[in-house]
Amino acid sequence: MKITNYTLFQVLPRWLFLKIETDEGITGWGEPIIEGKAATVKAAVDELMHDLIGKDPMNIEGLWNIMYRGGFYRGGPILMSAISGIDQALWDIKGKFFNAPVHQLIGGKAKDKMRVYSWIGGDRPDDIGNAAKLAKEAGFTAVKMNATNEMQYIDSYEKIDLVLKRVAALREAVGMSVDVGIDFHGRLHKPMAKVLVKELEQFHPMFIEEPVLPENNEALKEIARLTSIPIATGERMFSRWAFKQLLQDGSVDIIQPDLSHAGGITECKKIISMAEAYDVGAAPHCPLGPIALAACLQVDSTCHNAFIQEQSLGIHYNQSNDLLDYLNDTSVFKYENGFVNIPTQPGLGISINEEKVIEMAKVGHNWKNPLWFHEDGSIAEW
Repeated sequence: MKITNYTLFQVLPRWLFLKIETDEGITGWGEPIIEGKAATVKAAVDELMHDLIGKDPMNIEGLWNIMYRGGFYRGGPILMSAISGIDQALWDIKGKFFNAPVHQLIGGKAKDKMRVYSWIGGDRPDDIGNAAKLAKEAGFTAVKMNATNEMQYIDSYEKIDLVLKRVAALREAVGMSVDVGIDFHGRLHKPMAKVLVKELEQFHPMFIEEPVLPENNEALKEIARLTSIPIATGERMFSRWAFKQLLQDGSVDIIQPDLSHAGGITECKKIISMAEAYDVGAAPHCPLGPIALAACLQVDSTCHNAFIQEQSLGIHYNQSNDLLDYLNDTSVFKYENGFVNIPTQPGLGISINEEKVIEMAKVGHNWKNPLWFHEDGSIAEW
């Protein structure tokens, strides 16, 4: 079998889909995307695919290494996201060739279903209590919320109190029956993160996420000493080599690699297995589309330490189009009692509505994340 062609589709709300074709008529789908940089990743996929045309798509490890090691400069969000989407599509092809879901080709299932959580609120969460109630009524047993608005290196306790009031409202609305992940989104610097982690303990969060930016991961050691709350990070880390030092430091409890950013199925399976050796859990990052989620679930099912999966159904970014809009069979992502079954159809286990993809690609998008500024005019972390 040979790779003969590929097509990229920039589709609403903020995604990039990739279709790879072969000379045997088998096609595979992937989702190579960095949110806000779709056109840049698209160019990177074009460059990488130039070396893959005519190659055997079954040799995924070899092709992955060509893409990663074939350039003198390697890694980073753009190149790794391009590799991720290509890798997903290659696994989709291989699964379809063998008439088996990807999880059967990478070790088989360690679990039949995966717990999922729902995002509540937006970038600036306000009515968190009501949103948590709605998520509970929809059957979710876990949610995640943004913790703060923009925060300076040293900021006011008024902003800390606002965070505590939001989380208190959630606990008042749903009690302890719903677990909550609290996402700092890298918006805090170490001084204020130290304050907030201690104050949040009373609400017993499931985890706190990205209490500092990944480039400041050394601060996690000090933060971890101040709290019993599990610490999660990793959505902005892009290879096993990036995770290596984090795991060795022993300051993280949950890793969150993104299968559309961190090298795809091939690399994230390795990253999550590395974490298991350090007794660290995995909750893969995925506020993206249906292809990315399908890839996550295929890997999750084979990993004993993958305990919960992010998913984007109904997230505030998806107002124009949602992830089910691009599927022929939407029941594949049916959530029940806070879980979703692992897709069992060949490949990634989903069937893409190509007509819808083509239609939406004609509309396209140029999604950019918001730019936030502090009162003094300096740019803030979003």
